[in-house]
Amino acid sequence: MSVGAATWRASVLTLFPEMFPGPLGCSLAGRALAGGVWSLAAHDIRAHGIGRHRSVDDTPFGGGAGMVMRADVIDAALAEVADARPAICLSPRGAPLTQAMVRRWAAGPGVVLLCGRYEGLDQRVIEARALTEISVGDYVLSGGEPAALVLLDACVRLLPGVMGAAASAEEESFSTHLLEYPHYTRPAEWQGRAVPEVLLSGHHAEVAAWRRAAAERITRARRPDLWAAHLADVRTSDLQAGRIAAAPAAP
Repeated sequence: MSVGAATWRASVLTLFPEMFPGPLGCSLAGRALAGGVWSLAAHDIRAHGIGRHRSVDDTPFGGGAGMVMRADVIDAALAEVADARPAICLSPRGAPLTQAMVRRWAAGPGVVLLCGRYEGLDQRVIEARALTEISVGDYVLSGGEPAALVLLDACVRLLPGVMGAAASAEEESFSTHLLEYPHYTRPAEWQGRAVPEVLLSGHHAEVAAWRRAAAERITRARRPDLWAAHLADVRTSDLQAGRIAAAPAAP
C-alpha cells in the first residue's frame, strides 16, 4: 500500500506483504496513512527468489536445524528500495528498541525494514548492507513482521500532526528514563477505591510533584536499569548547573 508523496516513508521487505498495513491501517496511524502524513510500501522478498520456485533460503553451512535466508536474494530485495533511509533488520539478537531510537528515526525521512524468517539471514548481507539489527524484546517471534509493526507504530505516532497533544508524548514512559505515573479519571471513587486526593486539589505544582514521585517510585521498583540511568542524568544535570561539585581526580 502506498499513499502519495508523504513526508515520512516506510518500506517493508517481507515474505508476507499481506500482513501490512494490518493494525497500522486503523486508529491514529491509519488516519495518518490515509491522509498522506506517511506512506507504507510492502515488498515481497520472494519476487527476488531463485529458480522456478522462487527459493529464498537454503541449508546452513556447518549443519544445524532450520534454513537461512540467502544473501543474494536479500541483497536484490534491498537494492530495489535502498536509499538514504536507515535499513533495519528485525532480529531477536538485535539491540533493544528504545524510545531514543524511535525519536531519531521519526525525525528522519523514514525507514527500510527487513523482516527475517527461518533461522535468520546470511551474515554476509548484514555486513555488506550495514544493516542495523533491532529486537523488540527478549523473546522469539515466528518472523520479523510483528516486530516491524511495533517499530512503525512507535515511529508514526511521533510524526507531526498524528497525535492530538504533543505534551502527551513528552510525559510518556521512556521519554525520559522514568516510567509514566499512574492515571485516573471519573468516577472519583470506584469499588471502594478513591482517586488520590492531590489529583482533585487543583494545585498544579502539588500534582506535578506527586506525579514525579510516583514515576520515580514505579521506575525504581520495576526497572532498576532505567532508574540507574535516571540517577546518572540527574547527576549530570546537577554538575552542569553547579549544584554539586565534580569528584576529585584520583591521585
